[in-house]
Amino acid sequence: MKKRGIGISCNTHPAGLKGGGDPSQALIRVKLDGTLDLVIGAVDIGQGCKTILRQIAAEELSVPLEAITLSNFDTDIGLMCTGTFASRVTFIDGNAVIRAARDLKDKIKRFVGSQLGVEPEQLEMADNRVFVRDNPEKGMSMAAIGAAANWGGAILVGTGAFTPGAGQDFDPETGKMTAIASLAFGACVAEVEVDTETGVVDVLKLVQVYEIGRAINPLLCKGQINGGSMMGISFALTENLFPYYPAVDFAPETFSDYILTTAADMPKEMIYDIVEVPHPNGPYGAKGFSEMTASAAPPAILSAIHDAIGVWITDYPATPEVILRALEAKSTS
Repeated sequence: MKKRGIGISCNTHPAGLKGGGDPSQALIRVKLDGTLDLVIGAVDIGQGCKTILRQIAAEELSVPLEAITLSNFDTDIGLMCTGTFASRVTFIDGNAVIRAARDLKDKIKRFVGSQLGVEPEQLEMADNRVFVRDNPEKGMSMAAIGAAANWGGAILVGTGAFTPGAGQDFDPETGKMTAIASLAFGACVAEVEVDTETGVVDVLKLVQVYEIGRAINPLLCKGQINGGSMMGISFALTENLFPYYPAVDFAPETFSDYILTTAADMPKEMIYDIVEVPHPNGPYGAKGFSEMTASAAPPAILSAIHDAIGVWITDYPATPEVILRALEAKSTS
């Protein structure tokens, strides 16, 4: 017999490690043709930081996205970054990029001011140009700026660094401190179908909402939600590090024992929404939220299983064997 159930979960996730210090750095250089190099230390593991950090730099400098090349390929020359973890890169590296871009903008204005014979405060930067605020036709394109600076012996480089601050509001007697940079919030509703004869659970539908400050790239946010959801389904139903716990002799060594979900296991319905409440310290109000997309689905799925068969599964994963043993225990109790 197949039974259906619905479950809900709410979750939250921090960004960064404020209590222990969590720095990142960024550097932006104007090249000969007026395009820009953005150098960071953050690694893109598929979450899209190479796109997002370029977006932030382009916004600050009023240049096209395609005018920015990002370099994060070499730890020997890459800048300081604590790492791609803790949902921290958009928040912390994003702030470092903003500071580097603003530093570069000031230097560009001073350079252009010397070229045009005007004060830097009279200049604006927009549409890939720097021009006099009250006389927009008087100005220089970024290509002209790059050529004039590099051929003229000048180096236009902006640098920026950001850390939420190790030990901010630290109480030396109690150790109390603000341990994180920001908190994102989410909720998930899962609908499942449980086969009481085989113990197999199918996730039919996931409905999720995340409050993430501001979505700098909504398409990447959608991809993160989809990917995180599939990880969550794996956590809930298949991924078992110690299937014969407490003995570790038979811990899995291959994916024939440690089973991951695939695209074939994706629910037929995946509904999501993003709520934007800008964070005062985030880049353009953004928070980090990547990891929480994997932690919302599992408790919602276990709750839905309980709704379907009247038994609480309290340990992950809810494999068919676990489901059948729980049903057997229920029938004999």
